[in-house]
Amino acid sequence: MSLTYIMILVLVIIGLVSGALSGLIGVGGGIIIVPALVFFLSFTQKEAQGTSLGILLLPVGILGAFQYYKEGQMDLRVVLIVSLGFLVGNYYGSKLSLSLPDAILKKIFAAILVLIAIKIFFIDNNNKTADTPRSKISKNINNPKK
Repeated sequence: MSLTYIMILVLVIIGLVSGALSGLIGVGGGIIIVPALVFFLSFTQKEAQGTSLGILLLPVGILGAFQYYKEGQMDLRVVLIVSLGFLVGNYYGSKLSLSLPDAILKKIFAAILVLIAIKIFFIDNNNKTADTPRSKISKNINNPKK
């Protein structure tokens, strides 16, 4: 595939938008980059997923992560545990993905996005008590001796 100036410009815009949204609300690769590559540049689902995973190889989120860390909004223990799970899950998930047709992958991808949207819009309760497991983690980050 040859990269034209227009394609490079579209890729830069995808990077800027996904980076900004990642810093703003914590989304980027799967939710922004994959659909953008498929829609704007006609990548196949597998090409878009592979490209998104390739981007993860670089420490692209380091500056945004550092901002959250500085403000006490990141528990490095949780990051490490989830990263280890991500490493193993990513290996097996990619093997499964490569064995499935693109049409099935697109439907799985869309279904997951719809389920997440339904949960956020209709199920999440913004009036949760301050004693949820997550709030306890936050308290431990900010006040480790308590």
